[in-house]
Amino acid sequence: MSLLARLTALVLLLSSFAAQAQTIIRDAEIERGLQALAAPILRAAGLPSSVRIIVVDDSSLNAFVVDTNHIFIHSGLLMRLDEPAQVQAVIAHEAAHIAGGHFTRRAANVGHANTVARIGLLLGVAAGVASGDSSAGFGILAGTASSAQRVLFAHTRAEEASADTAGIRYMISAGVDATAMLDVLDIFRGQEALSVGRQDPYLLTHPLTRERLRSVRALVAGLDAIDPDNSTLYWYQRLQGKLTAFLRAPSWTLRRVGRSDTSEIARLRRAIAYHRQPDTDRAMTEVDALVAMRPDDAYYHELRGQILYESRLYAHAVSAYARAVELAPREPLILAGYGRALLAADTASGNRQALEVLNRARARDPFNPRLLRDLGLAHARLGQNGMASVATAERYALQGRFEDAQIHANRASGLLPQGSPGWLRAQDVLGVAQTVLNRR
Repeated sequence: MSLLARLTALVLLLSSFAAQAQTIIRDAEIERGLQALAAPILRAAGLPSSVRIIVVDDSSLNAFVVDTNHIFIHSGLLMRLDEPAQVQAVIAHEAAHIAGGHFTRRAANVGHANTVARIGLLLGVAAGVASGDSSAGFGILAGTASSAQRVLFAHTRAEEASADTAGIRYMISAGVDATAMLDVLDIFRGQEALSVGRQDPYLLTHPLTRERLRSVRALVAGLDAIDPDNSTLYWYQRLQGKLTAFLRAPSWTLRRVGRSDTSEIARLRRAIAYHRQPDTDRAMTEVDALVAMRPDDAYYHELRGQILYESRLYAHAVSAYARAVELAPREPLILAGYGRALLAADTASGNRQALEVLNRARARDPFNPRLLRDLGLAHARLGQNGMASVATAERYALQGRFEDAQIHANRASGLLPQGSPGWLRAQDVLGVAQTVLNRR
């Protein structure tokens, strides 16, 4: 199935959504950490390792699934949880909803809606629309969601009980402390007494009852607490440290970390806080110390490249990203950052290299509008106007701007040889755009 054919299916899936801005966070290091925590749970659930954990930039507490390939967790919930097992409990519960097919019936019903004029694309949530705000540091990408989200994502009490039971079973099988499931539910205990407007969305989509709490207590009764292994604890501390350093005020981070703590996670948090102040010299001192600690860690070289790029030190950023790519040649977000730095340096050889790098990134992460924007720029700088229009058309399609997508796809069709790969991509965009626009 082509890229845009998959897009069409996802458009229809969320065709009843009224657009309401929401954002997600794309960061290679955070995604790596979440996958490390998720891996044993997914194996225990019989789900493929390709199931991705996506962070929604939202301070409220929630997690949800909309298909078999993604688990969405709000940043507010990730920052609220105190232990890696609690994060794994959330993943286990949502994995149980996937394994149990709990969203399939609702998604099918939504797919029969009469109009797609008011949609919020799943790809907008899962891939994002570039916000243009680099001050946030890692990639915070604006997407679209819906105030009707609670209806589509809401689970029945029976589904919740089933997901609790299965999730606890997955945790036990994976050797994870299953008592953490009760810890997560205790966070939401008592919210039933609040007005709907004050409740966290988790309660609206995952009904919490006394019976549910009693059942979970009974399921975990007698289980011994299990300490996380060193790798799980490390990745939990690293991803949460980076997330809080980018989302909390720099002063908040520096107060809690202190300036004398020379541990790895403390240096990571300080590097980000100093960068956001901005204090590039101090940020680079901390990053250099991180690289000295772990010279073969691609994510620390990427962070160095990001800080240099956002400090407009483009030539140095190119070198840092190049090293990160050497260490992680298959990581699309690192490749995308390298391509972006090459474009910023704006040399003839750099622009040619940027095109090659960005095409490699796109092959692994085709639903990234910011990458497609950079890819379009690289094509344009090399005089490849037809391919620039293809990339632009695909970006607009992912953003839900189908009139603009149609314009650029038509332009590409007239510039590219009929039957060529770029021409075929343009036809895919036209097919989706026409399908959506005809339903309005």
